[in-house]
Amino acid sequence: MQRELIPGEVVLVGGGPGDPDLLTVAGLRAVQQADVLVHDRLGPLEVLDQAPDGAERVNVGKIPRGAFTPQERINEILIERARKGLKVVRLKGGDSFVFGRGGEEWQACVEAGVPVRVIPGVTSAVSVPALAGIPVTHRSLSQGFTVVSGHVPPDDPRSTIAWDALAKGRTTLVLLMAVKNLGAIATRLQDAGMPADTPAAIVQEGSTERQAAWVSTLASIGDVARANDVQPPAIAIIGDVAKLGLD
Repeated sequence: MQRELIPGEVVLVGGGPGDPDLLTVAGLRAVQQADVLVHDRLGPLEVLDQAPDGAERVNVGKIPRGAFTPQERINEILIERARKGLKVVRLKGGDSFVFGRGGEEWQACVEAGVPVRVIPGVTSAVSVPALAGIPVTHRSLSQGFTVVSGHVPPDDPRSTIAWDALAKGRTTLVLLMAVKNLGAIATRLQDAGMPADTPAAIVQEGSTERQAAWVSTLASIGDVARANDVQPPAIAIIGDVAKLGLD
């Protein structure tokens, strides 16, 4: 049984991929009890209306290559509001601990002596492909999957991903935050030995009424993204499972 929120506590809530129906029951209950909601631009923003009258809403969303609230400031907001004795909910898209910086926020609260706990969310890495008819694993096609961030290109000094190993892994590859660098990633995978005709798909704004999906091959997936002006949030799936079905 999910316990009640307590004053002075921060609760990290994973909101799921966007459809409010995919927010967990525990997550909704937390929103309904919050004194402060610190939220991103992604996730189920409709549920903000479920917060109590008078609850403060703080938008700290990050727009790709646009306006953003530094993570350090987000941490400060959580701690400041909690120290005032308020019930603080940090509402994110997906799951807080899957490329959501939830771990950083957890650590900041702990270091500040602020009670913090997490309510897991439905990660877009699995749910968005599923909503497009693509299972990330399939008994006859893939015995596993790897989820990586594509926010920097493979040749960037900041990249720590072993793309050559992934090219030979024979499991499904799920790319988050990779729209801008999808062509460069596809080229690197091919250079490392992944067949050019490997099925690949893109799902944009999964779980929302604006969901759109395209299927292609590794060799052409970057061109498909550009031709269709694919914009974040979008997820790319590379591997045999990508040919199974799209919405």
